[in-house]
Amino acid sequence: MDIASDERILFQGHPSWRSVLDYYLKGLMATAVVGGVAALAGLIADGEVNTGWIAAAVLVALALMVVIGLVKRIATTYTITNRRLHIRRGIISRRVQETRLDRVQNVNTNQSALQRLLRVGDVDFDTAGGDDFEFAFKGVANPEEVVHAVNEAQREAPPSDT
Repeated sequence: MDIASDERILFQGHPSWRSVLDYYLKGLMATAVVGGVAALAGLIADGEVNTGWIAAAVLVALALMVVIGLVKRIATTYTITNRRLHIRRGIISRRVQETRLDRVQNVNTNQSALQRLLRVGDVDFDTAGGDDFEFAFKGVANPEEVVHAVNEAQREAPPSDT
């Protein structure tokens, strides 16, 4: 993200590691299924369960799950400056969303029961003319801190050029 000389970053972060815990729980269940399939394949092919193949399949599935979860989290960056909001997603392919602060009309926080337990939440920004896309910081730790940063940014934002 290119920062103008009179622009300063008030908040920059990624989704919290706690926000991908549900992904990891689903991954653990999928890993158990992979282990079961490997055991069943061994039974069908050799008539016995080969624990070496099961362990290898489970380890590969676990490693893949951890890497994908880490990449999903690190590949998303949320930034609030005194002029704009910026979301960047992706490593190989990239998706960037950006809006000026003067276009932000409402800031809403949402936390499911699980998110409250994990102390994470989603911050949704309603923007002028923004019904065609969702602009949200998903899975951030301390969503109130993000709302506070937006309020501070709006207070110190320079007058709009439009």
